Amino acid sequence: MTLRLTIEGIQQAQRANQQAIAAIKPSGAFGRAIKYATTQAHRYAIYNTPWDTGGLRASHRMKLQGLRGEVYIDPAAVNPRQRNARPAEYGARLHQQGMRPGVRGGIRAFYQYTVEHDGSTIGEEAIRMIVRGLP
Repeated sequence: MTLRLTIEGIQQAQRANQQAIAAIKPSGAFGRAIKYATTQAHRYAIYNTPWDTGGLRASHRMKLQGLRGEVYIDPAAVNPRQRNARPAEYGARLHQQGMRPGVRGGIRAFYQYTVEHDGSTIGEEAIRMIVRGLP
């Protein structure tokens, strides 16, 4: 039995590999998808947050770092109408109230609500962005 190896198509394979590596860099398709998903999650979280004074909605922040995105309540934010009220504190309580078993929290659990109602749409578009960037 004789084994014959060839390198036919190696240049095309190398080009495809380079494109795939570029796509997963923060500046590539994967990075753009993370940026898109984070900004959309931030936008929907603001929209889905119940409001009275608007302080909680205004305190949502997003952070992009490499291939990671976060949406959170700014711990330094202060409600403009109630100077001693911190959205990070009452926002966390409000969200937890909506998460209790047996409680129909709905939109009170604004981050969970965003994931459940808008997450698929955000994720599907982010995946399309990544796939478009692949060879």
